[in-house]
Amino acid sequence: MVRPRFVPLLLMLLSASTSAHADGKLGVFDAWIRAAPPGATMMAGYVTLKNSGDAPLTVLTVQSDAFRLTSLHETVVERGVSRMREVHRLVIEPGGETRLAPGGKHLMLMQPRHAIEVGEKVQVMFLLSDGTRLETYFDVVAPDSTND
Repeated sequence: MVRPRFVPLLLMLLSASTSAHADGKLGVFDAWIRAAPPGATMMAGYVTLKNSGDAPLTVLTVQSDAFRLTSLHETVVERGVSRMREVHRLVIEPGGETRLAPGGKHLMLMQPRHAIEVGEKVQVMFLLSDGTRLETYFDVVAPDSTND
């Protein structure tokens, strides 16, 4: 049994421990996928990720039931040749943002499980290093769209 005189001390200790915990908060904005021709085995996803918290956030990977394989990638130019390489983690600083856009960092969405049509919303799950899973939806837009 907690004695009444210890209740204020207990409450103070509990509030101090929760206020000292830094927390990152991931916001997902302008998420879209450019539609691909029928039979295409690869697509790309673009999005702006914002950390509105007071601690860095680390995105480890992405998942989507609409694709057999998903990963974070970036386009780099080496000796005048554009190449893609996998990004194994994406750190977003407190108050910062990272834009995944054509010609830079992006989501690689490979081997679609069904035809991905313009107007569809595709579920994507971001997995963070702290165990957080953030589900969001990407709009599928026409190939000639001006989203980039």
